[in-house]
Amino acid sequence: MNLDLYVITDEALAGGLPHAVIAERAVDGGATAIQLRDKDRSFKELVLIGREIHAITRKAGALFIVNDRLDIAFACGADGVHLGQGDLRCDTARQLAPPGFIIGVSVGSVDEAVDAERAGADYVAISPIFSTNSKSDAGPGHGLLLLKKMRAAVRIPIIAIGGIGPDNAGQVIGAGADGIAVISAVVSQTDITAAARGLAETVAWHKRDRRRTR
Repeated sequence: MNLDLYVITDEALAGGLPHAVIAERAVDGGATAIQLRDKDRSFKELVLIGREIHAITRKAGALFIVNDRLDIAFACGADGVHLGQGDLRCDTARQLAPPGFIIGVSVGSVDEAVDAERAGADYVAISPIFSTNSKSDAGPGHGLLLLKKMRAAVRIPIIAIGGIGPDNAGQVIGAGADGIAVISAVVSQTDITAAARGLAETVAWHKRDRRRTR
């Protein structure tokens, strides 16, 4: 499960580009996971979009995750679902999901991360790590200290999301994250592929550096 560069689609922030185009350009640049996030489309529309994205990620060897909606994830053959604290409980989703299905959970505290791991989560996402304008409901950034504490408390992978870009991605990996999740740092850029490539290279370099210094 490679979560090094986890790109979340957003058509509005991408200037109207379709989700599938965002996904294709991002994986061309080295994104290892794509999350479909859309609060406005109908079930039918999202299933069709999800199937398009899944074909793209499968060909590229990347993961395809659906935000919030377990039903849509199942219907379009996604690799997994990402759940927030107000969504379906992780343990309930795990009971419904087939073997090998990936479940990620957004967390904002060590206790939430530990609870998610116990409930069967495959990874947790500390959200937001830094303050961000990409999600209006994200709240203030939690910072790197909480990430370090969370890393010491759980064994499952941790990704960080929120306010991450080329200037601070290395700090996040250095603090113990297994990967970074981004929206505007990739999808809002003029060249999505180049932006993804730059971040993927940054993550890879800092993960190698972290291994060397252990």
